[in-house]
Amino acid sequence: MLGINSDHAFLRLLVLENLAACETVQRKSTLSFLMTVMADNNITIAGQHSHPTVTSVSEALERARNCADCAQDNAVVDFLESALHIIWTKIQSNPNSYVMSRDEFAIFNYFQSRFQGQQIAIDARKRFWDINSKLIITNLMASTVQSSGSQAYGKNSSQTRWEDLKDTNLRRGSSPTSASKKFKNAYHWLENRPRNPICFILALSALLGCLFWPTSDLLSIASYRQIEERQLLAPEELVKSSLSTEKAPLNVFQVYMPVTAPYAANEGLDITDGSLQTSFNSCQVVLMNHSFGNSYGSPFVGDYTPPSCKFNRVIMNFTATSRGRQFDRLAVMYFNDTEIWRTSTAEPTTNGIIFEYTKDMTAYLSLWSKHQKIIFDLGNVINDVYTGPFNTTLIATFFTTSENVVPATQIIPISARKGSINSPSAFVLPSDTAVNSISLPKNTNRAVVSIGACGQAMEEFWWGNVLQSDIHTFDIDDMTLNGFSPFREVQLLIDGKLAGVYWPFPVIFTGGVVPGLWRPIVGIDTYDLREHQIDITPWLGVILDGNSHTFEIRVAGIQQYQNDVTGKLTESVGDNWVVTGKVFIWLDSDSAAITTGTQPEINLPDPLIYISHSISQNSTGANETITYTANVQRSLSITSTIETTGGSYQANWSQNLSTSNYGHYEAQGAIQITNQTTSGVDESRGAFSYKTIYSYPLWTNTTSKVLSDGNYSLDAVVNRGLSIYTEGSTLYPTGIEAFFHNSSEKSLSDSLSSTQLDTTQKGAARYFSKNSTSSARSFGETEQEFKLQGVDDEANGFELYYRKVLAQNGTISLDIERLADHYAVNRDRNIMENGTYDQLFAGPVQNHRLKISA
Repeated sequence: MLGINSDHAFLRLLVLENLAACETVQRKSTLSFLMTVMADNNITIAGQHSHPTVTSVSEALERARNCADCAQDNAVVDFLESALHIIWTKIQSNPNSYVMSRDEFAIFNYFQSRFQGQQIAIDARKRFWDINSKLIITNLMASTVQSSGSQAYGKNSSQTRWEDLKDTNLRRGSSPTSASKKFKNAYHWLENRPRNPICFILALSALLGCLFWPTSDLLSIASYRQIEERQLLAPEELVKSSLSTEKAPLNVFQVYMPVTAPYAANEGLDITDGSLQTSFNSCQVVLMNHSFGNSYGSPFVGDYTPPSCKFNRVIMNFTATSRGRQFDRLAVMYFNDTEIWRTSTAEPTTNGIIFEYTKDMTAYLSLWSKHQKIIFDLGNVINDVYTGPFNTTLIATFFTTSENVVPATQIIPISARKGSINSPSAFVLPSDTAVNSISLPKNTNRAVVSIGACGQAMEEFWWGNVLQSDIHTFDIDDMTLNGFSPFREVQLLIDGKLAGVYWPFPVIFTGGVVPGLWRPIVGIDTYDLREHQIDITPWLGVILDGNSHTFEIRVAGIQQYQNDVTGKLTESVGDNWVVTGKVFIWLDSDSAAITTGTQPEINLPDPLIYISHSISQNSTGANETITYTANVQRSLSITSTIETTGGSYQANWSQNLSTSNYGHYEAQGAIQITNQTTSGVDESRGAFSYKTIYSYPLWTNTTSKVLSDGNYSLDAVVNRGLSIYTEGSTLYPTGIEAFFHNSSEKSLSDSLSSTQLDTTQKGAARYFSKNSTSSARSFGETEQEFKLQGVDDEANGFELYYRKVLAQNGTISLDIERLADHYAVNRDRNIMENGTYDQLFAGPVQNHRLKISA
């Protein structure tokens, strides 16, 4: 036991002796009492008087996880020792009934590996999950973290990218309140302390990733499987042993829908989420095993040869580890010139992270059946500051299912086509012109374009941009806000005519807004940036003439005109947008067949664009606030008659979209509120029907403050969602496929005609840095709920998959997961209802998967 002074020992004993009297009070108050007494008495640890007193659970855990020196701080060790002793005493006193509070569970979970094999501990953890799985958290701002004194909310700041301002070649993004002027030395700006917060946040953002986020170490929750029988240590030894030994890498994960994978036990199928299981009826190919260090301009290049086994389905698993300091990075995978996957990385810690994603790649079956050059572009930097390489493994699993998969016959890229020189083929707008001349086979019966596009650098936070007239509103120290409105439209043009549009989903990467929001739960679509499809079948009558036709991708923003009441689209946007496209085509079985058709009838009214803005001044006459709106409505319809060997039909592609955008800056840009909702209906009618209804709301409130003592804080609250209804012949899996590959499920498969996916994320986080030292910290919480339903012809919904996860200060405190009951066919139903994830699924599972409840 580490040496502590007698006052501290007496106080701890006082708490322990009065535990029985505390049972009528909320359990959290016991820990709060200990914290308060210790703080009020200014208790210090013998031999460690130079260290500050620990006053809260989150502070103790944060300091223990952030660095090795902090972990050996006697103040931290003794605080955790005392708290753990209290918790364990209460559990042992009531081994069959005691339910830990969230703070108690956070501490107990920190040392959970030391309790493996102890049935009392296992039962206590299980009671926590069972009780908390019934809770519905409706207001994240009334966070339980706040009660421990570890979190504070207020008006919250400009969305901030932790990116390198000194080298524009490394910049993936910047703050919506970023300056157009390129800072030569971010350190110089920090030393000179710009008085205006909007200036300071930009200089500080160059260093935040180095100060805190890459150095935090947050233990993931271990699964219950393969529990070892271990001797239970005394609380003091638990603390010392756990803090002094190397910790497991943190599992940083995305919540997403199940993916079909082969199941070895009975040649059936199982569902996997980041782990692969194979049988003798399937085969695997290692596509890549590579470490991305100084990899800007040096992508991985390899060869893919189709496997010898038969297959009509392909899934791909990407696993990466990293340790040290590093920013999040965008990654794009190509087969030759064709993009087949776009992802991004998590940000590492000094103790390391692991993250993985499993993706159904069956849409690209025609490419998988041929030899391909693999180009995997993940630009990264290693130097004295950024020390974390990304060590990656990419594996494809091939197998056969009874489902009648009808993938595209050919896939033709719309890209920069640099695969022949071993380079990535993405266009970068607006500097490039994203256009290809393409000739399609004359026996094409169906054609669909898929577009991938995301904003980077100055356009990463396009959804928080101001109107172009307001970019110099807070013209202090040459600060310029990002402009062209908070609206973006990605356009597809065929021979210069608009064929369809894509209003992008606002992806927030793991370094975005405040990094404390995204560990260990990353943002929606972070690991798999969703593409958008546009049916161009109505154009077949004019583009199958044997000639080449131009396919172009553009990105548009809004430019004001007519007294700032209405706007018009403009191709002038910030730098930059990474875009590619591809044409999926299905050919007539008769290679000599010729598809013909009429000229498409295009109904394309001008979009309705309404804008407003107002500026207020403070007592000195300087601009203090901006409030602006940008509301857009768009509709289009393209129709033609198509003649194939199978007959004549009318093909129609239509889109109806609307978006509302409200933005507000105050305190000369230190506070920013964004409220955006985008919704749309895309529909293809004809021989191949397809319909999707989608909506993605986003609300953020961020505040940056330079405090009177020179310290700095950054607060953020984010509330966002994604809703997608899909029916018909979509290009990509909807999630329902994972439930339809067993003959016993055929009746259910036949009854469900569409899917409904709904997911929401609510989070709040704070970053704080001290002026007097190089130390900084961030903490917060994020809750995500994910629902996948199958929908029948009568619009009745049937739950297929559900997950709800809550992360507080980097630790998972709630994780509920359900699978459809029908999936338990030929399995023990008691396992489905009461078992652990390991009992339900064969093979390894991700550590963050703890329990299935149905």
